[in-house]
Amino acid sequence: MSSEAPKVPSALASAAAWCWRLIVIGVVVYGLMRILDTLRLVVLPFAIALFLCALLNPITARLRRRMPPLAATWLTMLLALGVLGGVGTFVGIQANDEFPHLINQVRHTVNDVQHWLVNGPLHLKNSQLESAADSMLKQLQQERGKVANAAFTGATVAGEMIAALIFLLFVTFFLLKDGAGIWNWLISGFGRYRERTDQAGRAAWQTLSQYVHGTVMVAAIHSIVIAVTLMIMGVPLIAPLAVVVFFGSFIPIVGIIVAGALAVLVVLSAKGGIAALIFLGILIVEQQLEGHVLQPLVVGRWVRLHPLAIIIAITVGAVLGGIPGAAVAVPTVAVIYRAWPALRGRPEAEPSG
Repeated sequence: MSSEAPKVPSALASAAAWCWRLIVIGVVVYGLMRILDTLRLVVLPFAIALFLCALLNPITARLRRRMPPLAATWLTMLLALGVLGGVGTFVGIQANDEFPHLINQVRHTVNDVQHWLVNGPLHLKNSQLESAADSMLKQLQQERGKVANAAFTGATVAGEMIAALIFLLFVTFFLLKDGAGIWNWLISGFGRYRERTDQAGRAAWQTLSQYVHGTVMVAAIHSIVIAVTLMIMGVPLIAPLAVVVFFGSFIPIVGIIVAGALAVLVVLSAKGGIAALIFLGILIVEQQLEGHVLQPLVVGRWVRLHPLAIIIAITVGAVLGGIPGAAVAVPTVAVIYRAWPALRGRPEAEPSG
């Protein structure tokens, strides 16, 4: 009597086939992440350069109608550097002038809180507060030994940042000047897939440009509202906080929450709890208007992602690349979502206005 090998159930065979394919994909993705992490001083500046190019390209295109491409590119770069330098100088001057005033207000607020803790419903003793303050001072003194190492690490990071900044400026300049030619050269070797690749690339670039311009517009509205509110309330450090809110807006949902929390802490330290609650209410209302009105009208026309997809993308990006990874996660997912149909030969219909 011959013995036959037991037959593997079709469901198990199918599951096994999917598993080894997923393992291969996981290994490839892990390898790519390791490569990107190793080349972070190249990858991150290049990604920022793409964002800057998407933002500045319309200016360069208009200038090219009146002057040669090289002159238009140089003028665009000088205008961008002038704006960034002016804003940075203004923020630095205001921070240097108003920070001592903020320290005095923080001390006054701490005294008020201490008085409330002692004479309020908690009835704490001064000895308890002094003990807590002493423990905090001891903790700070224990951390002083790490300052030298931090200074050395900071010097190394500063050198890396300078090199990355120079690389970023060069990449931005050449993308603005020769972006179309570079793209045509990249896809020249794709043969019969050249047209699909070109369509996918154009859809991706259109999505990225729309995302960048829309996000900059929303971030500017955020920062203006916050600046006006802080100005009316008489809170110091208006310009630095407005800049933090502006850049925080580039990380959907999470960034504005972190930047808003920092602003609330400054208001709490400078003006007390009631002012902080008022500011928090204004921030929540403004955030709701941004989420239900500004984002759908300005950005959502091209970046049609569900909030759950945005949160997952930000989380994965933060785990893989920290804050920079969280910042580029959403546009990366949006670009892939728009380019994939064109790459498969089924271009997606243009979004309706």
